[in-house]
Amino acid sequence: MALPLDGIRVIDWTIWQQGPVASVMLGDLGAEVIKIEAREGDPGRGILRAQGLDLTGRPNFYFEANNRNKKSLAIDLKQPEGAEIVRRLADHADVFVQNFRQGVAARLGLDGATLRARNPRLVYASASGYGPEGEESGAPSFDYLGLARSGIMYSCGEPDDPPLAIAGGIADQMGAVMLAYAVMVALFARERSGAGQEVDASHLGSMAWLQGLGLSARLMLGRALPRQPRRSAVNPLWNHYRCGDDRWIALSMLQPDRYWAQFCTVLEIPEAAVDPRFRTMLDRMMNCTDCIALLDEVFARRPRAEWLRRLAEGGDFIFSIINSVDDLPDDPQMVANDYVTSFDHPTFGPTPVMGIPVRMSATPGEIRLPAPELGQHTEEILIDRLGYTWEEIARLREGGVI
Repeated sequence: MALPLDGIRVIDWTIWQQGPVASVMLGDLGAEVIKIEAREGDPGRGILRAQGLDLTGRPNFYFEANNRNKKSLAIDLKQPEGAEIVRRLADHADVFVQNFRQGVAARLGLDGATLRARNPRLVYASASGYGPEGEESGAPSFDYLGLARSGIMYSCGEPDDPPLAIAGGIADQMGAVMLAYAVMVALFARERSGAGQEVDASHLGSMAWLQGLGLSARLMLGRALPRQPRRSAVNPLWNHYRCGDDRWIALSMLQPDRYWAQFCTVLEIPEAAVDPRFRTMLDRMMNCTDCIALLDEVFARRPRAEWLRRLAEGGDFIFSIINSVDDLPDDPQMVANDYVTSFDHPTFGPTPVMGIPVRMSATPGEIRLPAPELGQHTEEILIDRLGYTWEEIARLREGGVI
């Protein structure tokens, strides 16, 4: 079965996470992705060892997650012949992805104007920190600054908390998603116009879009959606509670009056259904602290599994467990939908990995390749894609170009 991006060739000149994940998403859907690396490699290859993590017998999760379904070409771009090799690859590519600081690509002759002059059908994609325009368009940015600048550090936690970071490279991941989105739309537009274009997705723009509702409130209402204190959330049925076994459950009933009476029955507090402080949504909002204190006390009486059973059997309530990331691989819905799956890694054998988060009934994506070894495919790419001979490759190697 053909993959949806089968036949699309991507030149991936990216490092760390934001750029590499964008090209992973294209590779997962069938694109051929050629990763251009310095001869010393993407710094993501060494980040975990530099932090003291022992990877003996285990894959480098950071590099594997960000670089599966790719081939690696290790090359010295500071040598004119090295940069020309990449330009020649771009001549026959559909997409070129890069995430270096503004100006770096132009100095090497790998900027959008240069490459698209040679290949007008090329989609040239840049991952940036703060967007392609403005005084800070060339400023460096990493994931942490994407969180900081976007406002999201003031969107989580309690109102009096300091700015809170979010673990896991969220800004990088979101920037990658938006860049892959832009690339695929540009490829679709090319089918109509015949021409490629330049696209950019930044930490700032992507994380602002992630908070679209809060930002829209600020723009149209004059203020962003505030942090909500859990103990005085205005809708007690849109809140989370600690159960008797120290596990948490989340309620998400946006029309709470539909559920309140039956909910009180299931929780064995029928008197709360007719309590004048809690009878209607407005009553509960005006007395939210007392209502949440009551629910806190009730949920603490039994373990979470018991509450899940009672709520499932007692009515059409809207609720879920609260997971940690450690819980996700064992979540039945994650397993049933292949959001986590197993890949037969050539070095480490069957390896649990993230699956593909979208379902396509006729042309599903596929994890075909592990993250490549540094320069693993250099000779293959030079011979098969550019027609180099073994003698020419030996000369490049002797000259330190590859």
